[in-house]
Amino acid sequence: MTVSAQIEPVEVTLRNGRSVQLRALQSTDTDELLQAFARLSANTRYMRFMRAVAHLDPANVRSAIERVLEHGLSIVATVSADDGIDIVGGVSFVVGADPQTCEFAITIVDGWQGCGLGGLLMRRLIEAARQRGLRTMEGFVLATNQPMLDLAKSLGFHSRPDADDYTTRVVRLDLQAGGA
Repeated sequence: MTVSAQIEPVEVTLRNGRSVQLRALQSTDTDELLQAFARLSANTRYMRFMRAVAHLDPANVRSAIERVLEHGLSIVATVSADDGIDIVGGVSFVVGADPQTCEFAITIVDGWQGCGLGGLLMRRLIEAARQRGLRTMEGFVLATNQPMLDLAKSLGFHSRPDADDYTTRVVRLDLQAGGA
């Protein structure tokens, strides 16, 4: 059983009164992820990918989805839309060479930032990583991305400079010690 199979869809109301459905990412979500990417501002894209990214290759998106489904977990927040649904945010983790450690990533569409969605998604992701028995969650954050650094700190992550890149901070959470 994959971790994704353990995530039951749930409807939640954010602090601004808007509702989203949280569910596991599905292999059929490529088009929705590409649409979500198109709704990101240039600044949000830069903060997420740590470089300017104008477009995503659909084949790379499908490959990334398969990697997450095979080696981790992704939770997306969706809302109803004229064409079915829109993905307005998502978090994921992937387990790498160290089977006790996962690396996380988070993206929130601009119009949904600042309403508590990022914290809600991260808390769910952290809990899922704990249930899987992982010991450490880490991520790489641009040193200028103060909102993400603040969120990480509020969830119990510790931050340190990246020894290989002065523009990046490494945020790390001991999943066994608590936090979030």
